[in-house]
Amino acid sequence: MRPNEFILILDFGSQYTQLIARRIREAGVYSEIQPFNFPVDEIAKIKPKGIILSGGPASVYENGSPQVDVKLFQLGIPVLGICYGLQLIAYKLGGEVDRFAKREYGKAILKIEKDDDLFYDLNSEITVWMSHGDALVKAPPGFEVIAQTENSPICVIRNREKKIYGVQFHPEVVHTEKGFEILKNFVYRICQCQGGWNAEFFIENEIKEIRETVKDKKVMCAVSGGVDSTVLAVLLNRAIGENLIAIYIDNGLMRRNEGKEIVEMFKQLGIKVYYIDAGEIFLKRLCNVIDPEEKRKIIGHTFIEVFEQEAEKFKDVEFLAQGTLYPDVIESTSYRGPSAKIKTHHNVGGLPEKIRFKLIEPFRELFKDEVRRIGKALGLSDEILNRHPFPGPGLAVRVIGEVTPEKLEILRSADEILIEEIRNANLYDKIWQAFAVLLPVRSVGVMGDERSYEYVIALRVVTSQDGMTADWVRLPYDVLEKISARIVNEVNGVNRVVYDITTKPPATIEWE
Repeated sequence: MRPNEFILILDFGSQYTQLIARRIREAGVYSEIQPFNFPVDEIAKIKPKGIILSGGPASVYENGSPQVDVKLFQLGIPVLGICYGLQLIAYKLGGEVDRFAKREYGKAILKIEKDDDLFYDLNSEITVWMSHGDALVKAPPGFEVIAQTENSPICVIRNREKKIYGVQFHPEVVHTEKGFEILKNFVYRICQCQGGWNAEFFIENEIKEIRETVKDKKVMCAVSGGVDSTVLAVLLNRAIGENLIAIYIDNGLMRRNEGKEIVEMFKQLGIKVYYIDAGEIFLKRLCNVIDPEEKRKIIGHTFIEVFEQEAEKFKDVEFLAQGTLYPDVIESTSYRGPSAKIKTHHNVGGLPEKIRFKLIEPFRELFKDEVRRIGKALGLSDEILNRHPFPGPGLAVRVIGEVTPEKLEILRSADEILIEEIRNANLYDKIWQAFAVLLPVRSVGVMGDERSYEYVIALRVVTSQDGMTADWVRLPYDVLEKISARIVNEVNGVNRVVYDITTKPPATIEWE
């Protein structure tokens, strides 16, 4: 449910668009991302307190580049253009953009020349982050230049009367000094927002909307024991009580003893969970399947099939609730704008086009850390909320290549050792995600004075805030040594362990 006070972000394809949304929410104001061609008439109708135009890889003067209707600037709503957004403001309102400008990437010193609410309480010089090829050479009529860098003499422009601003740098990234303060100044001092959007506000509004949507019907919710589905189940339980049907489908692709632990956890939370052992059908359908996208689609379709079979046992089930997060949406579909599809997520693109359930996805616009804050407000323990993310397709996307019972058992044993040693080193809560991957190759080794030819295990341990970007963890050598030694000595079928030191991007966190 959209609150009365919110900031609308129009996406022009920037890799940082979701960061803008995060920063605005961190400032206590709800933000919503829509594609660049979101109708102006609709914007006028929903009445955002402010509009932010994101950056993007295109050039404003190119044929087919994303544009906006000039009426956008006539709505009387404050506008902030960032990078491409700045250039678009100039291009649409009579300024000039130079395609032959000196490219500028990385840090630059911004010199603030005129006082303005956008720079309230900032020093006259700050370090900012640039990422652009084109640049302004002439401000539009009615605009004045209020800040510059050495390579961008027209770096920040304003039309104070119409409250339209443009900045060439990226205030949303951490590399820009006081960038968060600049966005807060736009939101509070220029857009006159009051703030107050937080976890408690979200819970109150979502419970109301869920009740209005569901009425007296039942909602089926798949729980996996992960943070997203657990917080979702607790939220639904608070909203609709006995009309929630929580189902745990054991797809045979989970970690060791996970099913029993999950059912017991929900029992402690006061939520009854129906346990469905469907491992046999999942493994049968994955037989001889190697392509990761095909794996995800098979698992997604099979989930729905099993769900529909179980739903027949209950009356009045009309809704399927999912813990879809915003990063899932971004990586699975480009419906919001010119963003590239990365992979299909089981709870987004993995579903059949036609299902008989109506979807409920309260977290579709949220990031993982926001869901954790909501879970905290709902009373969930840190032990539950700090669990590492686990993919919906489970170990199927961590067994590279064909999935077999033998490979799953090898991977479960290796993964169990990895997590155990990370906990022993008191590192678990400092890490976003840690897991093992079974590679589809064998390597030569020597074990017990004999030649061995066994599988290779890759370890993936990363830090992140929201899963959109990630860095590999510099695990202490002694911890890595112990993990490697235990896996090779204790897991039959493995004679080599490697460590993945790739960031995201260019790699994704999961291998498949």
